[in-house]
Amino acid sequence: MTPVDEIMAPPPVRSLVAALRDLPLVAKFCAGAVVLFAIALSIQLWPDWRQNPDLSHGLFMPLVFLLLLHESRATAAPRWLRAGAMTNSTLVALVGGGLVALSAAGLYAAALDWSHALVIFALSAALALFIGAAIVAFAGESVRLVPCNWSAVVAAGLWVLCAPIPPGTYTRLTLGLQLWVSENVLRALHLLGIAADRHGNIIELVRGSVGIEEACSGVRSLISCVFAGLFFSASLVRRPWARVLIIGLSAPLALVMNFIRSLTLTLLANSGVNITGTWHDATGFAVLGVTAVMLGGLALLLEHSEKKTARPAPSSASATSPVSDSSVPPSLVHFPLAGLCAGLALALALLTVFTLNTRSSPRRGALIPDLRAVLPEATPGWTIVNTDLYEFSDTLHTDHLVQRTYYKTTPAGPVRIILYLAYWAPGQASVSLVASHTPDACWPGSGWAPQTIDQPREQLVVDRRALATAEARFFKLGDEPEFVWFWHLYDGRPINYRDPYSASELLRIALRYGFRHDGDQLFVRVSCNRPWSTIEHEPLIAQFFARTQTLGL
Repeated sequence: MTPVDEIMAPPPVRSLVAALRDLPLVAKFCAGAVVLFAIALSIQLWPDWRQNPDLSHGLFMPLVFLLLLHESRATAAPRWLRAGAMTNSTLVALVGGGLVALSAAGLYAAALDWSHALVIFALSAALALFIGAAIVAFAGESVRLVPCNWSAVVAAGLWVLCAPIPPGTYTRLTLGLQLWVSENVLRALHLLGIAADRHGNIIELVRGSVGIEEACSGVRSLISCVFAGLFFSASLVRRPWARVLIIGLSAPLALVMNFIRSLTLTLLANSGVNITGTWHDATGFAVLGVTAVMLGGLALLLEHSEKKTARPAPSSASATSPVSDSSVPPSLVHFPLAGLCAGLALALALLTVFTLNTRSSPRRGALIPDLRAVLPEATPGWTIVNTDLYEFSDTLHTDHLVQRTYYKTTPAGPVRIILYLAYWAPGQASVSLVASHTPDACWPGSGWAPQTIDQPREQLVVDRRALATAEARFFKLGDEPEFVWFWHLYDGRPINYRDPYSASELLRIALRYGFRHDGDQLFVRVSCNRPWSTIEHEPLIAQFFARTQTLGL
């Protein structure tokens, strides 16, 4: 892309509404389609923005988007793009990427659900790419609606930071941050002469223990701080090096501030202060506020110093006329809007197909299953202990939780089996919320260290019946092992984690079952301190899976 020579003293930029009013019909269609897409995605993201603290900054995204578009047009030297092969190639790449992301979202929705993080992330990526394509088209010399500059690019890209992170990436990021924070807090405590020990993400103190849980990992401050850094770089500073500095400092600053918060809470706990509730939440909001103020203050300081050293603007006498496109073939001049219009029309068609194929679950309105009746009762040779899990109801957004532990002594040593069930009625929780509370995400916070295994998915057989493919994990707490197998069912069918990257497999599911909507959810977990081969023939295991078969497993 080659920017057209900039007008040194342009007339005042018209308002966005006035500029839209004078556009040709095809440009109005493109602008309207992008706005509708943004509104629809905002509605889809609204529950996540309200309920997920990691995405609370998304509540400001619609306003931030409009502010950045206004900022992009307020520049004294707008950058318009000359029609040509480079401009058109860029637009084709962006539109093509948006269509691919939109198609992937629909296929993932068929296998998972529209509320799954992977689906919403793909939709957000599609919107960002379509907005990028619209910027290329609207920044054309023949249109001059939105200049192609950093503010406009950030306005498009920030949508991705307002979407849930795909579960696998989120788990790895959270676990890595938890381990980093807990390790460095322990080092700081030792430097301060405080006796402490660490087991996974649990720090043992003289007066108790402190767990560096998912909420304390720093993911929230990291995402929010990067969001703020990008916004400040696009709205408060102009020099490229200043923008790079603001963005580059955002992530390290977030990590350092979260470390200070975790260390402060640990020191308070060591002094006997109850850090749950007010202290925990207050320090979390303080970290977000302080990091945002520090980044914003630095941006204002850099902008103030830039204004002091800025050269005086050229007089209007030196203004030049815009470069004419007379040497460019008409087909190249009109292609950006035509290509964008065709791409957006195809995107609307895809969304229509996906929506029409979305059907309500036939299980909607079904009775809530009696989970406790699914667990085997007194079994000869086994000691049974029931666990009260209602303290986790608020976190998991359900009261339907049961867990029963079975103990038996054998010549080879003690055997412990834990059976766990959780149920969500249709619309009670998003698939993303349920998927985010797997053992991968929750157990490390209790000190269980994940171990590498050869087969993270296993085909288990019980009483000659092959079960749906299980997610298999292996953890250790010190020298104590724990083998874990779990299933996540949506609308009475296990969610297909087998090959989530196979477009043909997802398309087959979509054509066979349609796109899922308003289904109930069930989470089933079996864990044991022995391998599956030790317990697969136990009568209580056969009885448990015979009862879960009626629930879809």
